[in-house]
Amino acid sequence: MSSKIPISVLIPAKNEEDNLSTCLESVNRADEVFVVDSQSSDRSIAIAESYGANVVQFHFNGRWPKKKNWALENLPFRHEWVLIVDCDERIPPELWAEIAIAIQDPNYNGYYLNRRVFFLNRWIQHGGRYPDWNLRLFKHQQGRYENLSTEEVPNTGDNEVHEHVILEGQVGYLKNDMLHEDFRDIYHWLERHNRYSNWEARVYLNLLTGKEQSHSIGAKLFGDAVQRKRFLKRVWVYLPFKPTLRFLLVYIFQLGFLDGRAGYIYARLMSQYEYQIGIKLYELRQFGGHLNIAHSKTK
Repeated sequence: MSSKIPISVLIPAKNEEDNLSTCLESVNRADEVFVVDSQSSDRSIAIAESYGANVVQFHFNGRWPKKKNWALENLPFRHEWVLIVDCDERIPPELWAEIAIAIQDPNYNGYYLNRRVFFLNRWIQHGGRYPDWNLRLFKHQQGRYENLSTEEVPNTGDNEVHEHVILEGQVGYLKNDMLHEDFRDIYHWLERHNRYSNWEARVYLNLLTGKEQSHSIGAKLFGDAVQRKRFLKRVWVYLPFKPTLRFLLVYIFQLGFLDGRAGYIYARLMSQYEYQIGIKLYELRQFGGHLNIAHSKTK
């Protein structure tokens, strides 16, 4: 058996029994694994314990911090390097071999990992989904997730999803991909993106109103990949017919049609997602920057 690599893995979880076993198998090279759970009602806790993971419960206060930042601040990590892996992600052996070498370089405090996203059993190589760089491996004392001032919006979940890590020090890029494949069905994809669209609507509103973001990555046209994306989003939020534009962007201009039927379905769903964001943005404006909380509690 390969020797353990001196890093700590952080896995945020809630009712992930369909994904968790495969995820935990893929991180068995790590010397320490934490599963930070949010009161799962399925077999997630039992599965995590069966793999020898440390299970910690997170109780969200509804505002801040969310799960990953709370874990980075409070867990007793044995190692200075932490690798954050979602339950629907896998770390293949060739990436582990690269990680073992990368963490020995004293010039870097973190590394971006490229995600290979699978949808309907197909790698979505186009449509803006690849490359998909995420800062997931870093010295935990040097990095925290940004705050995009979205705490007022309910039903967005207790975990950072689209926020990025702000890291002190130099950052590198690893060559081998991590894999992203959710073994749950389309129902769960839609349920998850329904929550995400709440969050996105608040981000759109903040951009339109110029609300100050207290601790976030800035927008720069000639910055890194994240900063460029933030700059383009500041332009995107003012464009008309965004659902149609999103479909054309994903399916035509970003070559999503090359991914076959899965690419077409993905483009249609992203167009629908954009429409949901627009409706919720309208609702936020109608209620003075707050979603109809009283109504949401009765759903």
